[in-house]
Amino acid sequence: MNDNNTPYNDFGTWLRSQFPFRVQKISINAGLSCPNRDGSIGRGGCIYCDNRTFNPSYCDTGRSIRSQIEAGKEFFARKYPDMKYLAYFQAYTNTYGSVERLKRMYEEALDTEDVVGIVIGTRPDCMPDKLLDYLEELNRRTFMIVEYGIESANDETLRRINRGHTFECACRTIERTVERGITTGGHIIIGLPGEDAEESLRQAPLISATKLNILKIHQMQIIRGTRLAEVYAAHPFHTYTAEEYISLITRYIQHLRKDMVLERFVSQSPKELLIAPDWGLKNHEFANLLANHLKKTGARQGSMCP
Repeated sequence: MNDNNTPYNDFGTWLRSQFPFRVQKISINAGLSCPNRDGSIGRGGCIYCDNRTFNPSYCDTGRSIRSQIEAGKEFFARKYPDMKYLAYFQAYTNTYGSVERLKRMYEEALDTEDVVGIVIGTRPDCMPDKLLDYLEELNRRTFMIVEYGIESANDETLRRINRGHTFECACRTIERTVERGITTGGHIIIGLPGEDAEESLRQAPLISATKLNILKIHQMQIIRGTRLAEVYAAHPFHTYTAEEYISLITRYIQHLRKDMVLERFVSQSPKELLIAPDWGLKNHEFANLLANHLKKTGARQGSMCP
């Protein structure tokens, strides 16, 4: 925990402790795919997925890695001229390719001026030992986070959303990565089809029991043009109100161990793409509501964790 007054182990505070200067992630689209899109293990990808919901305008696969980073730097420099940057390989599966190609991408990013580290978003079934060997070496010379999409600890849900891997696979890969000394993050979604609040709370101790260093959480969002949008149109299911979600997150984090860094609790998709839930809240507005609720209830991360 950051200090006695903070109800959870906040990522922003943790990140500031890692650097003597301000840092900002710059998203990169490396033009890679996923094994559940190209037929390796399935087609169509996850039923909720549309990368337009989190790819900034400067992410253009027609540009080189370096060019995308430079465009991102221009975007942020107006506000923070002295900023340093983390190259964030975000879109799709960023360890899905030949090791030599991946090495070239990562090294190009790290060779760009003012880039002081790298964050690699990927899937737990796409981390071969040969790549992990290289990442272990890379981690010795730069700041690095490897971030795995877990999404759910329920294998039935993972099948339903066409994820293409099991929770056991995620746990095993997280352990392999942490054992190499690499800071390891994970991502889960609250409110996936078939999962109610009690199911999410059942899973919280399972997520806590992994060796994850960092956890991202966000609400299920139904995006236009996805297969989930078709399912929702045919058979509407419950999506959380902001109040319901805040109440659930408050209960959820109490089951997470105190040393796990919590990076975020919410995601904000472009309004023109979002079908539900439309809370009309910006991320910082949600964060304020959650902070006030945590203060009011006295809830703290890890308070119900053995």
